[in-house]
Amino acid sequence: MKSFHINRPDEKIIPALQTKIDNLAKPKGSLGTLEKIALHVGWIQQTLTPSLHHPHNVLFAGDHGITDEGVSLSPKAVTWQQTLHFFQGGTAIAFLCHQHGFVLDVVDAGVDYDFPKDSGIIDKKVRKGTNNFLHEAAMSEEEMDLCLTRGAEVVEAVHSQGCNIVSFGEMGIGNTSPSSVWMSYFTGIPLEQCVGAGSGLDNEGIRHKYNILKRSMNNYKGNGTAADIIRYFGGFEMVMTIGGMLKAAELGMTILIDGFIMTNCLLAAKQLYPEVVSYAIFGHQGDEAGHKLVLEALGAHPILHLGMRLGEGTGAVCSYPIIDSAMRMMSELDLFQDTVINKYFK
Repeated sequence: MKSFHINRPDEKIIPALQTKIDNLAKPKGSLGTLEKIALHVGWIQQTLTPSLHHPHNVLFAGDHGITDEGVSLSPKAVTWQQTLHFFQGGTAIAFLCHQHGFVLDVVDAGVDYDFPKDSGIIDKKVRKGTNNFLHEAAMSEEEMDLCLTRGAEVVEAVHSQGCNIVSFGEMGIGNTSPSSVWMSYFTGIPLEQCVGAGSGLDNEGIRHKYNILKRSMNNYKGNGTAADIIRYFGGFEMVMTIGGMLKAAELGMTILIDGFIMTNCLLAAKQLYPEVVSYAIFGHQGDEAGHKLVLEALGAHPILHLGMRLGEGTGAVCSYPIIDSAMRMMSELDLFQDTVINKYFK
């Protein structure tokens, strides 16, 4: 399996960062979460003057064999239709990326469709959708390795363009199902608390989804390692995201985490390389059932809670201006020593 070299950022810089933040011309702690974000990004970047450059939202798309079991309200064809639509304007992630200065990179990880070569979609397709994990592994070990490698390649490419903060999104009908299974395995939270409505299931639909996923877990005959669980239940777009996250951490980039599915991708990545979490900022808490619980399991403190549950990277990109404000605080706010203002706190 592809390997990564991820080190926890050096903590020696943290006292100096905190001293600078505490001596900015404002009451100590008065900018709250902005101060915490500035400390975190400064720690990641190993500098007292952290800054953000050329943000990208990398959106991986793929289809899932488990949709054959009716675990999603939406038909599978929506995956390819929406993936193509991202470059035709009018989608949520497209307008948010445009508003906040993000480059939108859409990657075909494994969609059951042949996209036109001039579509603008980056072709990293493994094959046209995963197997149905109710009956067999979603992908082979070779396919998992290919996903990790190709996800890393995409992030290496955006990093070479000057990007130092990257958010991830996804498009894949049915992908809340593998997310729920990963969450249950990797946190120990009962599956029933991990399963939600996805794209709009009613209570009966949620119960059916839970029963299918429970049967799938009961049918699992793998070796029980984190890598095997990721492979057996994951989607191509999800495992490619893991590869992207791990590469971003290896390169010292800040990783901006979106909703339920992307949070579970980080959770899975953490099982392989625990230090990846050091590079993550959690953009928002969504309203998909289980998101709050998995965030708590990760010890995460999301920036926003806007009732969103769309995915695609939308919540992460929405949180970006707040992170940008934290960086501007560090570069544009005066220090007390540079003003005529008396320092009015201890």
